[in-house]
Amino acid sequence: MSETVQVTTVPAGGRIYLDKQSPAAYQALVGTADAVRATAAEAGVDRRLVELVNLRVSQLNGCAFCLDVHTRAALRAGETTRRLGVLAAWRDTELFTARERAALALAEATTHPADALAQERAYGEAREVFDDAEISAVIWVAVTINAFNRVSILSKHPVREAPAR
Repeated sequence: MSETVQVTTVPAGGRIYLDKQSPAAYQALVGTADAVRATAAEAGVDRRLVELVNLRVSQLNGCAFCLDVHTRAALRAGETTRRLGVLAAWRDTELFTARERAALALAEATTHPADALAQERAYGEAREVFDDAEISAVIWVAVTINAFNRVSILSKHPVREAPAR
């Protein structure tokens, strides 16, 4: 009689890993992220700005896993540790350009859509520095990272120490 090997999707904390439990749905989300990255590049939204949006949304949502992943991605894209260190207080520094500030405001409005006044203000600021394709790309980046944040937060994806090299 052969032994059945069961793959567990339940980590120690008792929550299921949504990505492991429903891999087809997760792969569809990964496909969306790939399409959004391509859309952003086609619209002229550079990877550093995409990663700033990913990080700011992940800060707002408190997603440690996504913060870890996108901090490393931002550094690979050429972002500085100084700017990453003050990203949570981007309004209180002059380290971010008008385009970056508009994208961050739009990302925050996308993450908290119930604040209609902030949403209108963010959209107006975005209109001053972005064309329609860029606005759409920034919103899609924020929508997509919000979805990944929920998957990681609800799965309690761990942030582990990197293996020693």
